[in-house]
Amino acid sequence: MVDSMPDSASDSASDSASDSVSVSASDSTVKHSSRKLAVLGAVVAAALVAGGGLALADSAPRTDKQITNMTTEVANIKAYYGDTVDAAGKHWPSAQSNYAIQVTGIEAKAEKYLADKAKHDGGGKKAIVLDVDDTSLSTYNYELETTFVYNPVSNAQYIATKTMPAVFGMNALAAKATSEGYTVFYITGRPESQRSYTEANLGAVGFPAAGAENLFMKNKDNPPAYLPCGATCTTTQYKSGTRAHIESLGYRIVANFGDQESDLAGGYSAKTFKIPNPMYFIP
Repeated sequence: MVDSMPDSASDSASDSASDSVSVSASDSTVKHSSRKLAVLGAVVAAALVAGGGLALADSAPRTDKQITNMTTEVANIKAYYGDTVDAAGKHWPSAQSNYAIQVTGIEAKAEKYLADKAKHDGGGKKAIVLDVDDTSLSTYNYELETTFVYNPVSNAQYIATKTMPAVFGMNALAAKATSEGYTVFYITGRPESQRSYTEANLGAVGFPAAGAENLFMKNKDNPPAYLPCGATCTTTQYKSGTRAHIESLGYRIVANFGDQESDLAGGYSAKTFKIPNPMYFIP
């Protein structure tokens, strides 16, 4: 199988110098607990010394003044999302927030790109790929309720009982892509046990129907044969391997959307679009 590596740089969620536009509870733990591991790893990554011990990394903060205060950081995140609290005490991003404005700008570029490709596609089966959490569905309220401390039990309960809102405009983008002849695929790190909740949530907030043919979920108990890494896949291996499988079915993935670099890395997409997410990092 030939790897269809991107023919252009990925779309960035920021206005940087680049011109490119950029659970069973146990499985979900791998995705979300890695947020904390990533932060810890950044501090100690260069600290391994002979004998297997750890030494303080040169990049470790020397004083408290080099560390962003957590209360301040949460306040910044809430301001960026335009935190709005409803009568039930639930937190929602504002459609007038800087977050919404940034997402809308990325979507406008993506929609223009997809429309142009649809006009000159030359036939064949074309597709787009969407990640789920914080690309398609917003986990903002869950993050605020848990103060950004992930718990697999509470997360599984939340997914089973709540309807997460669509990330601003992503449902409309997916619907428009469908009208232009694209097949929409979803690739998520959520476990297979959360399939019914995920399908229902996507449908409830206006996304093209998700089902067994186009919604790919982690299945550690019975991993698919097309993933050589099986139950041990990293996020990038799992997602890129699944995209390779989609292309092996005759589809050409024109665009891949994700909120993490690990959603986008590994090829098998003509172009990538990065949705902003300052709440957590998944390597």
